[in-house]
Amino acid sequence: MARVGALDFSGFVEHRQHLPGTRETGGAYAYAYVSDKQTRSAFDRVKPVQYAVNAAVRLFKAFGKRDLCGHAVRVGPKQFPKIHALTKHCADTLGIETPALYIANNPFVNAMTLGTPDDSFIIVHSALIDHMSEDELLSVIGHECGHVHNEHVVYLTAFFYLTRIAATWGEVFVRSAMLALSAWRRRAEITCDRAGLLCVKDLEVSNRALAKLALGSQKLYEEFNVEAFLEQYEEAKDGVGKYAELTASHPWLPKRLIALKTFADSDLYKKHIGLSEPGLTMEQVDEKVHEIIKVLG
Repeated sequence: MARVGALDFSGFVEHRQHLPGTRETGGAYAYAYVSDKQTRSAFDRVKPVQYAVNAAVRLFKAFGKRDLCGHAVRVGPKQFPKIHALTKHCADTLGIETPALYIANNPFVNAMTLGTPDDSFIIVHSALIDHMSEDELLSVIGHECGHVHNEHVVYLTAFFYLTRIAATWGEVFVRSAMLALSAWRRRAEITCDRAGLLCVKDLEVSNRALAKLALGSQKLYEEFNVEAFLEQYEEAKDGVGKYAELTASHPWLPKRLIALKTFADSDLYKKHIGLSEPGLTMEQVDEKVHEIIKVLG
């Protein structure tokens, strides 16, 4: 694989095209949301994104993991072995090497995946560990492993640095790349929600994990009503607030819940969990999901 110092956007694209078992062949990648794949293919022709990827790799080389993980604790067989086992389970399920995972002291319930194609890693905030059950954590880690499996990492890293540039110098300097990467990230989250479900094999668990990210209160989790939450979305989805989602990095959470339920009805997922009953084709799933997550009608 290309080393960090040598990686440019053209090299990354060439590396991706020569990977064994490419996305176009289906197989392990069959669960990926088609709009995620199509958007990344379009990046090959979008100059602002190419520049952002090149800059991100240079910044990662200069600062990278040292600054992001310098105060974090790396998980391994001798350090938090239960979390390491969850990570390995997800990696084995998706057919990737077990990625490095770090626990960072942070009160915000979140996790993220960053790095380069040959040096990717997951950071899980300590608050997320405290809020999630073991099964829910499995779903979250599976989601992050989905980013590694689907080669999202270099784009996630570009977006990570762009948001910091925008905060310091103003969004106008990076607006084109930010809009393109934001649109892609909303689609990438759908792919990786599916990866989390494939790892945990329980829709209710994945729904609870997503709901906890929205609610953030341990005292209220047991009373949280998913159906009422979805009704709330139905009431608000046609309001002017929907335009704010154009610059968001994630789809509205109710959309993610509905989209994940659609994937759970797929033939692919049903076979994965050992059910013999037929389900939707992935083409049918993606058509339904597109109508759910699109920002504008």
